Order: sequence, then C-alpha cells, then structure tokens
Amino acid sequence: MEKVVLVTGANSGIGLALCERLLSRNSEVRLCLACRNSGRAEAARSALLTSHPGARVDLVDLDVGSLRSVLRAAQEVKARYPRLDHLYLNAGIMPNPHVDIKAFFKGLFSSNAIKMFTTAEGLLTQQDRLNSDGLQEVFTTNLFGHFLLVRELEPLLCQAGRPSKVVWTSSSNALRSAFSLEDLQHAAGTEPYSSSKYASDLLSLALNRRHNAQGLFSSVICPGLVMTNLTYGILPSFFWTLLMPIMWFIRIFTNTLTLTPYNGAEALNWLFLQKPESLDARAKYHSMTSGLGNNYTQPRQMDIDEETSEALYGKLLELEKVIRRQIREGPDRL
Repeated sequence: MEKVVLVTGANSGIGLALCERLLSRNSEVRLCLACRNSGRAEAARSALLTSHPGARVDLVDLDVGSLRSVLRAAQEVKARYPRLDHLYLNAGIMPNPHVDIKAFFKGLFSSNAIKMFTTAEGLLTQQDRLNSDGLQEVFTTNLFGHFLLVRELEPLLCQAGRPSKVVWTSSSNALRSAFSLEDLQHAAGTEPYSSSKYASDLLSLALNRRHNAQGLFSSVICPGLVMTNLTYGILPSFFWTLLMPIMWFIRIFTNTLTLTPYNGAEALNWLFLQKPESLDARAKYHSMTSGLGNNYTQPRQMDIDEETSEALYGKLLELEKVIRRQIREGPDRL
C-alpha cells in the first residue's frame, strides 16, 4: 500500500538524504518535497528521479518561516492527498551563528572537548530578527511554522485505523537552560536555535498526549553533528579545513559525529520502519555512526516534563488565534 511522505526542507542536506534512503528501500513511497526555494526543489526532484526513475516525487512550495506560506501549502496538500502517513518536520535555520573563540580553544584542550563538539553547549550564539509576520524568525521557522502546519494537516494525519507519524528534527543542542515560557520566542536571548529545538521536544510530547488516541504519533530525532550548509556557516572555511581531521579522530571515541547527511538521516529512516505505537514519547532518537562507519539509532531520554509541555502547547494555541485573526484582517489575505 502506498505511503505518502511529506518532508520539509527536503532539497538538500539531511532532508534530501532521507528522501534518497526512503526511495532506495521502499518502492511504494510517494514523496512530497516541501521547500521554500522552487529551483532547488526541482533540482532535488530531478536528482531523485534520475536515481529512481519509477518514483513518485511531488513538490509543494512551503516556507515555514512565513505563516501565509504555511497556510497556502497546507491547503494544497489537503487538496492533493487523502491522507499523510509520515510528516517529517526537518526544515530549520540558525542565522548568523557566532562562536566564542576563547571558549572554543579552552574547550578544545580540556576534558570537555567531546561534549563541546557534540552539543556546542556554551559556544554558539545567533543574531535573530523579526520576520514579515512580526515574529522572531528562528522561532517561526524551527517551531511555530511547523506547529501551524501540523494543526492544518490534522485531518490527513488523524484518521481511524491508519496511524501516522510526525517526526521533528531536533538537536543535542536543545537545552532547557535556553528555553523560557516567559520569552517563548527567545527575543531577549542569544540562543534562539537551542530554544526552538528544546521547544520542539516539548511540543512533540504534547502532540502525543493530545492525539495518540486519534492515530497521530510524534517523535523527535537528533541527526548528530552533520556537515551541512547550516553547519559550515558556523565557522570560516579555513577553520573547517583544520578541524575536520580532529573530528574524524574524535569520532573513534564518540558515535554522535555522524558527519555526512546520509549518516545523519539514520534515525529518520529508522523511524519510518517502526510501528508508531511502539515508540517512546519521551525519547529522542539519535543517529549514531561508529568509528568503523556503521550506522544505528539510539534512544535517549529527553529533559522534558508534561507541565511545561502543556503550557507551551497552550501558548502556541493562543498565538495561533492571534495570527489567524491578523491574516484575516490583513491586506494579504489567503
């Protein structure tokens, strides 16, 4: 039976690697690449069809950083498909990341070197900004746009007798210390990426509490440290030239340095094969790669609680009402 799979941010990196892996092993997958850049999306589609000529690969224009784009794309998806079996919420941004060079070199020659490489804790800050909706860009792209997409696609995801999976690409950098319910969008902080990823961990738990009975199951993954366009933007290119041999060496001792998009997509691909009812709602499923290059998935308990999860969900619902009203009353109506 055909399974309909929608992947946000599917034109490159981990998203594209996931699509390639799904088509390689599943002949009955129908893919929908949901991307903001139509040219790159078409190029990705062409590449996938070259490798898999008989595949069914569709495109939909979606910028999860624009709420009007989310609503338009959701309408198109609902008109095109009777259901969704898998929804991979993979798109994300880390704008203008900066590294504390002093902290980096201090950590490099300390006992915390491996933790520093695998989580970037205490190293990265970002310069966020407001988007066209008047919301913080990282919050909208990494969290709220995906939340609104799930809300819009509930009729396709919540169908009796047909369980569906929603999978969030999170991070080991999803830290409780960076998140605050009082500053949901992290406007006053310097770690919006970490905050948004921790919020996605919380939101996944809330979705399970509310929708498991309707057949919707949510999971969270960490791809490990993967070298993508997002990662390469953190440091100048000459730094990466110097660091890559060190990182390959460190991978002998820690399996979270997956390094390639193919390896980073391991947990995403693994979850596709699992029965949703068997998954742990409190676990983050980590892509792991051994020093010998073997890929596997490892669950780790998340630092989350139901009270904060429910409080976040309630605040997002309130914000959704405000945004929908603004869109209805604004000049650029759907």
